[in-house]
Amino acid sequence: MNTTSSIGISTMKPCCKILTSRRSSAFFGISPPNCHHSFIHNLSTCRSKFVQNHRFIHNSSHILGFRRAIDPNHWALCIPKSNLGHSRVLSRCCSVGRGRGVSIIVNVASDVRHHSTSVEGHVNEKNFEKIYIQGGMNVKPLVVERIDIGADVEKEEEHRVEVSGANVNIDNSDRSKEAEASTGKREASEIEKEAWKLLHDSIVNYCGSPVGTVAANDPADKQPLNYDQVFIRDFVPSALAFLLNGEWEIVRNFLLHTLQLQSWEKTVDCYSPGQGLMPASFKVRTVPLDGSNGAVEEVLDPDFGESAIGRVAPVDSGLWWIILLRSYGKITGDYALQERVDVQTGIKLILNLCLTDGFDMFPSLLVTDGSCMIDRRMGIHGHPLEIQALFYSALRCSREMLTVNDGSRNLVMAINNRLSALSFHIREYYWADMKKINEIYRYKTEEYSTDAINKFNIYPDQIPTWLVDWVPEKGGYLIGNLQPAHMDFRFFTLGNLWAIVSSLGTPKQNEGILNLIEAKWDDLVGTMPLKICFPALEDEEWRIITGSDPKNTPWSYHNGGSWPTLLWQFTLACIKMGRPELARKAVALAEKRLSEDHWPEYYDTRNGRFIGKQSRLFQTWTVAGFLTSKMLLEKPEMASLLFWEEDYELLEICVCALTKTGRKKCSRGAAKSQILV
Repeated sequence: MNTTSSIGISTMKPCCKILTSRRSSAFFGISPPNCHHSFIHNLSTCRSKFVQNHRFIHNSSHILGFRRAIDPNHWALCIPKSNLGHSRVLSRCCSVGRGRGVSIIVNVASDVRHHSTSVEGHVNEKNFEKIYIQGGMNVKPLVVERIDIGADVEKEEEHRVEVSGANVNIDNSDRSKEAEASTGKREASEIEKEAWKLLHDSIVNYCGSPVGTVAANDPADKQPLNYDQVFIRDFVPSALAFLLNGEWEIVRNFLLHTLQLQSWEKTVDCYSPGQGLMPASFKVRTVPLDGSNGAVEEVLDPDFGESAIGRVAPVDSGLWWIILLRSYGKITGDYALQERVDVQTGIKLILNLCLTDGFDMFPSLLVTDGSCMIDRRMGIHGHPLEIQALFYSALRCSREMLTVNDGSRNLVMAINNRLSALSFHIREYYWADMKKINEIYRYKTEEYSTDAINKFNIYPDQIPTWLVDWVPEKGGYLIGNLQPAHMDFRFFTLGNLWAIVSSLGTPKQNEGILNLIEAKWDDLVGTMPLKICFPALEDEEWRIITGSDPKNTPWSYHNGGSWPTLLWQFTLACIKMGRPELARKAVALAEKRLSEDHWPEYYDTRNGRFIGKQSRLFQTWTVAGFLTSKMLLEKPEMASLLFWEEDYELLEICVCALTKTGRKKCSRGAAKSQILV
């Protein structure tokens, strides 16, 4: 790096501690020295001075953080040095007071990505990128951003809560009514006011700043299990609701704090996951402060699956994080967050984990059961549609956000190639309508040539009896899974909706999915939107596939249960396809019952008439999904920031042309013919 820039640093010493755990494995080729398995290293010699010198909050104008260097693709840091281990168990900080009129955002930046002044790419023999971090073991322990909040703004925030994204004013005063008459703003309904109160009550604070929302906040629940944690997946609808309402701080904090928790942690039986894995959830814990009598401090404790049902690591957390990062930039216009070196490195680590070469011959992502929203055994191991749609979305997001330079050019090329191959694979082999089902019905098997029609050796007897009369003449959907000699013909709602949102499906296919939902409204929506999958596994099939899971009994929970949180994604898909009336119909159904039923996590029975038998009440993403749907319908132009249109350039990218195998036949023409309709 040829250009540098300095950062003004206050004389105040940051109050932060990182509890680290050294591992015997090397990180980025650097082996840690031998030591005990865990130790505590103080990054600050004076914790109490932070509180004693709180006048800094009012008097100092310095911002500790990143300052842009002359080269727009690099950053310069001035950071204290400390010889730390290569992994972290808990990130810690002391709680501090907040002065009136000032918001303090404390971002614990403890991992190796902050040891660097630049991130460079090195190309291996597979034309792919490894991330190389310069700078050794210099640690940047704390980032404090000072944001002045004017007196007028603070007074206004005490006075009201405004749903700015949806032009909804929740103030009941006469002044609000006058403003409504003059500006055309709609006053919020009672259920919306209740929902906003519940959403704000679910906020989790860390070091005095909001960092997320708990999964459920039922005061009567004596055994919250892990529902008192902040889940990356669950927070996405909450984040969108906050963003659309103009409350940006909590989303920014969430993105940065979860980034610091990116994995190098012990999971099951001392086995460590791949670098770049995002946790499923985290919890803010209060622990005794070392060397003080009665004093405590806050720590962030991540869960990478070591405490989850089945001990399965979340594949979708990193994908959701990238999608939310892009949404934050689109709605707020704060693209500087995406350009930070730690954020760019975080994106690359996630992509490296997903794009690593393996034994699989398919461009789809190979995952195990229970690694996504369906986090229990439900027969979705292999290449489930939900993960492929999120994977495709995350790749498109990353291509938009990555800073293109010599270090990332090969990664961007790998993204383009994977996008092209994945879109064709899903569109060609996952699509099911009457024409395709009839084609499968007449498949020949045991075809070995490269010209085989039945490439995956699917046996026609796999077509279930319910499917023949279920698929309408006009409409279709993307099946749930595809593996050798196996097609899972179940309809999985999240994967199909996100295929529409991300344009993973062709325009014709996307329209067909909504046609099918409309035609099979009673099956997929019923009295409470929306079925997580259809149909449910029953009888012997349920016992074999789920292992007789008592929570996933037929038409309950993941096995055909109805989940109101899917409402916002349905709304987004409908707005994109120009059919908002379908979303309004679904929102109206939910609005009749959600408040009365105390905002359940899910509903049971084939038509969604009963509250789930083990459903948590006051489920946050149920609340947030409803609010986000209402705001998107009020301001459909905001929805355009959250979905993708067809990328025709991807159809011109053919990996076959890059190979030297001399292969002459390519299916790219078929993909183009599906688009040009």
